[in-house]
Amino acid sequence: MRHINLAAAALLGCAAIACALPAVAQPTPLIEVSDAWARATTSMARAGGVFLTLTATGGTDRVASVSSPVAETIELHETINDGGVMRMRPVPFLEVVPGTPAVLKPGGAHIMLLGLKRPLRRGETFPITVIFEKAPTVTATVTVQSAGASGSMHHR
Repeated sequence: MRHINLAAAALLGCAAIACALPAVAQPTPLIEVSDAWARATTSMARAGGVFLTLTATGGTDRVASVSSPVAETIELHETINDGGVMRMRPVPFLEVVPGTPAVLKPGGAHIMLLGLKRPLRRGETFPITVIFEKAPTVTATVTVQSAGASGSMHHR
């Protein structure tokens, strides 16, 4: 009986030590938003797109939502090939993985501005706020390029 009591006491002691150790916290992801741009729109356009690069450090995270004063609604979208027809569809989130920048670009993942409050004019800028599940919120400046632009001026 004495051996059982000693074994039980040893186990309880180990459990108490384990409980006293601090939990190892996962690093909070930090995400940089860069090269944010949009194409100019016509005066009649009700929608536009924003393209940018997301670079994560510290851990995987997701874009949960986006906001901007230039549109009534903003959605995260991806472009898919549906039987030979390219289609855009909303997605609930966009994943950002450290070591692999997420490049949002025409023909791929992007941010849709729906219900534009005004036309997007070449040369102007506007803010966009990207809200992540874990990382701090980031506000970036979007530069409007020409209507037919294929990338940020930064990459040219």
